[in-house]
Amino acid sequence: MIGKMNGLKLLLGLVVATLAGCQQELTTKAEAKPASSVQSSDEKKPTVDNQSAPTADLTQPAKQPTSDKDASTAPATSTEVAQAPTPEKKPEPAKVTPPAKPVEDPNMPANPFEQRIPAPDLTGGEGWINTAGPIELRQLRGKFVLLDFWTYCCINCMHILPELKKLEKKYPKELVVIGVHSAKFDGEQDSQNITDAVQRYEIEHPVVNDAKHAIWNRYGVNSWPTLLLIDPEGNAVYMRGGEVPFEQLDAVMQAALPYYRAKKLLDETPLRFDLAAYKAQPTPLRYPGKVIADEKSNRLFIADSNHNRLVISSLDGKLLDTIGSGVIGLADGSYTEASFNKPQGMYLHGDTLYVADTENHMLRKIDLKAKRVETIAGVGTQARNAWPGLEKLNPRDLGAAKLPDRWVGIPAETPLNSPWDLWVHEKDLYIAMAGPHQIWKMPLDESEIGPFAGNGREDIVDGPLLPKEPYAVGYSSFAQPSGLSSDGKVLYVADSEGSSIRAVPFDATKNVSTPLGTSHLQYGRLFDFGDVDGDSSIAKFQHLLGVTWYEGKLYVADTYNNKIKVVDVTKQRSDTLVGNGKPGKKDEPAEFDEPAGICAAAGKLFVADTNNHLIRVVDLKQGNKVTTLTIAGLEPPKVVEPETPAALPGTKEVAVTSTALKAVDGHVNVNVALTLPAGWKMNPLAPMRYTVTAEGTGVVKRDAIGKSVKLDEPAAKFAFKLPVTANSGNDTIKVSLNYYYCEDSAEGVCKTGSVTWTVPLQLADSESRTAVELTLKVE
Repeated sequence: MIGKMNGLKLLLGLVVATLAGCQQELTTKAEAKPASSVQSSDEKKPTVDNQSAPTADLTQPAKQPTSDKDASTAPATSTEVAQAPTPEKKPEPAKVTPPAKPVEDPNMPANPFEQRIPAPDLTGGEGWINTAGPIELRQLRGKFVLLDFWTYCCINCMHILPELKKLEKKYPKELVVIGVHSAKFDGEQDSQNITDAVQRYEIEHPVVNDAKHAIWNRYGVNSWPTLLLIDPEGNAVYMRGGEVPFEQLDAVMQAALPYYRAKKLLDETPLRFDLAAYKAQPTPLRYPGKVIADEKSNRLFIADSNHNRLVISSLDGKLLDTIGSGVIGLADGSYTEASFNKPQGMYLHGDTLYVADTENHMLRKIDLKAKRVETIAGVGTQARNAWPGLEKLNPRDLGAAKLPDRWVGIPAETPLNSPWDLWVHEKDLYIAMAGPHQIWKMPLDESEIGPFAGNGREDIVDGPLLPKEPYAVGYSSFAQPSGLSSDGKVLYVADSEGSSIRAVPFDATKNVSTPLGTSHLQYGRLFDFGDVDGDSSIAKFQHLLGVTWYEGKLYVADTYNNKIKVVDVTKQRSDTLVGNGKPGKKDEPAEFDEPAGICAAAGKLFVADTNNHLIRVVDLKQGNKVTTLTIAGLEPPKVVEPETPAALPGTKEVAVTSTALKAVDGHVNVNVALTLPAGWKMNPLAPMRYTVTAEGTGVVKRDAIGKSVKLDEPAAKFAFKLPVTANSGNDTIKVSLNYYYCEDSAEGVCKTGSVTWTVPLQLADSESRTAVELTLKVE
């Protein structure tokens, strides 16, 4: 299979773009080659802008392999996988008939994917998420299928999700996205952890847990994220690595659709998948990310990340205020007007609360006295490089002599890339900029913003803070910095992808160091992790996300190990403080589930226990006793659902002939009957609703219609009653129904349908009929 997939790549010209500091290759220690102390060991050489990748011309055929070695691994045709050769027979000249040339329709669009290979199956996973059962590619014939190979720790995998969501919304009938979660960290192999990540990132497509990399290997993938497109006939036709923007993916679909539609190869029936979010119960907090405590004012500030708001309480749990409407957005204004998108890190400076508005790629500040939110940096879209102003330079000017002395920009005009945590030291705000793998700095007067440390290569490398030339080796490298704290001398960084603690000096003439972590390794620095207490020679973390300095010690949220650890920086030693390593939420013995934020005040640690949707408290003066903080009166934001559900794409309009009937006991009886195709059934897991509407006035009571009605159980046949104001009179109603049906053999893939019947009613006591019959044969 490996040879076959290598041949697939060669034949299709599949492009796996390698982006500097933006993706990781899955390598093993046995395979990795030693690297110098200044060269990234786990990343390919960066491109200049840190994000852009080679662009494949989708309308041109890929070049055929030229070497014997290449040819031996490539299939001979787009439909025939390489097979053992058969002995040739010399033809008899008299019997040779030249093959007839196919007559081409000049009006038929050409297939933009001239090279195509049958896509391997999706077996070998350890469970499916966002679907009621496993999915087979054969069930998706007629659809484009986009495979997203990802792992939930990866910032670049997070960045591609909004691009995929745009694509899904534009092509709801033609495209199905499937996430193939191929874990990097041990903790990411667990299906429940992946389910939490799916809900945290609000993913709305099926995801398979490819814990053992069976699908990854079958498709020949080597980096996160990687996208692979399968056409409606089941052929792999396009592959890209890195952060592929929506515009490029949209161009692929635009080039492909005319051909497949003209050839009648598309099945444009909408599909429905049973999302994990449908089963989620509301909680006062939703995946809280970061937390900060202020002992002087007795306040706790919580980034209620998936409720897109901030919560303020007292240290003992009295609710003081909430900031943000709860709706995803980027509006400034009052607490109720303002909106955020997955806020994370915060820093309290006097009466100003600084906020890393992570998925808006912005910095916000909040005047706690005036109760006003203001944007101070970022433009609301993700930066595509790590160096402000680089995009304006001519590539010929990238020599050191022509580069600017300082890489800074105006905060309100400079795009940011996933700011994750904040810290103020003297007159400067420091930012853990997770996207470009750097530490940035902005003076509190908001005069400029730009990188302070990190060459933009994703790695764990010590050295001078910042190069003049982008990505230059010999300087410090970070790997998705996600947490900040300080002892007043250095800035401590939770460098998550390298599972390391870094120390960044405020003095720009000094070097970045690694008190505990992987910088000393020759190679594999992003793939050496674990759960080991001890000194720097053996200590290991697993994707730590939070650090806090308190009374001479550094406390760490060792996220994927489900523990809180304490670090003696002087001795360079780490020990477990609380947590038994198992995911859970017991106070005794203490359990956590991916804690991501940590702070300290009044002799206590406050922990954002992310997957448990809780704040936990560790009393350092009471033997590290763990309790769960209850915030009395805190409720999730109210979500206003439409009274009438939106019709699904492709709603079928059915005009019913004039219906004359008799009302019974002040009601009109309505019978609904759907005839499903053979071998299909109603989806028992999908809520089924109908809505009755009418315009103007008529005999049907208006106050009894207009709202969505949920059936007790999904059914192909059901009945309901409509109250009427009189036994005689006329009216015209519309009955709208969304329905979901699956193959008898599986419920992983279910189709959706939507129908609206327009029904003219004529009521009279003289009529014998007592019910309206609404029928539909589902194709």
